[in-house]
Amino acid sequence: MTDVDRSTGTSRLARAAGRLPSVPSSWVRPLLLANLVGEVGIVVTGGIVRLTGSGLGCSTWPECQPGSFTPVRTPASGYHDLVEFGNRMLTYVVAVLALASLWVVLTHWPRRRRLHRVAGGVLAGIPAQAVLGGITVLTGLNPWTVMSHFLLSMVLVALSAALVRGAHDEVSGPGELVVHPLARTLALATSAVGAVVLLLGVVVTGSGPHSGDADRPARTGFDPRFVSWMHADAVMLFCGLVIATLVAVRISSQSDEARRAWTMVLVVTLAQGLVGYVQYFTGLPELLVLVHMLGASLLVVALTFGVLSTRRHPV
Repeated sequence: MTDVDRSTGTSRLARAAGRLPSVPSSWVRPLLLANLVGEVGIVVTGGIVRLTGSGLGCSTWPECQPGSFTPVRTPASGYHDLVEFGNRMLTYVVAVLALASLWVVLTHWPRRRRLHRVAGGVLAGIPAQAVLGGITVLTGLNPWTVMSHFLLSMVLVALSAALVRGAHDEVSGPGELVVHPLARTLALATSAVGAVVLLLGVVVTGSGPHSGDADRPARTGFDPRFVSWMHADAVMLFCGLVIATLVAVRISSQSDEARRAWTMVLVVTLAQGLVGYVQYFTGLPELLVLVHMLGASLLVVALTFGVLSTRRHPV
C-alpha cells in the first residue's frame, strides 16, 4: 500500500468518525475498561459452565433446546441449562461493550488506524467465539474445540488490554523504545513462552477431570500427570524469563511505567504459579481451578501491558 493509499484510507476513516456522535472524554477510559472486564468476565463464567458440568445444559446451538432459544425447564434439567444459557446471554453484553469500544476509538482517535484495527479485532472475535462455542456444543464438548474456545478468549483479552493501554497515548505510530533493545527482545520472548504456558495449561485442563459435562466426559487422552509436568516445566522457564526481563527493564528503562508493568507481571506470575501447584496437590478443587482461569486472564493483561510499555506510543 502506498503512502497515498494510506492517507486516503485514513481520511475516509476520519470522515466516517466525524459523522458519528462524539464521545465525551470522560467516557473513554471507563468504556474501554468495561470492555476488558467483560472479556475477562466471560472467561470466568465459561469456567463456571465447565466446572459445574453445565457445558451441555443447552443441548444444541444456536437454539438452547430443540425448538426453543431459551431453556425448557424440566424436573431433570436442574441448574445446568440456566448456567449455560446465562453464559450465552453474556455474549450479547460483551458484544455491546466491544461495539462501544470501537465507537470510542473511531471518534476519539479518528486517525489512529492501528487502534481501529485492534478494536475491530475485538468486535470481530465475538461472533467467532459464538460460532466456536456452538461447534463445541454440537460436537459434544470436544476437548480440542473447548481449548480453542478458551485460547481465542485469551486473544480477545489481550486485544482489549491493548485498547486500555492505548488510551494513554494521543498519537499514532510505533513510538520510540524506552528500554534497551535487549529488554524489548526479552519482553517479546517472555510473551511467546507465556503463550506456550497457556497452551499447555489448556491441554492439562482438557486431560483432567473437569470435562464440562458430568454425564458425557470428553478428554484428550493424554496422561494428566505427564502434561502437568510439561506445563510446570514451561512455567519455570517462563518465571526465569519474567525475572530476567524485569531486571533488564529496571536497569535500562526510561519509564517508571515499564518498571511497574513488569513488576506486576512477576506478581501475577508468582500468584498464578502458587495457585497452580496448590490445585494440583489438592486434587483440582473447582474453586481453585476457577481462580487459576481468572489468573490466566490477568496474566495475559499484565503481559500485554508489559510489552506495550516498552515503547512510548505502542498502539
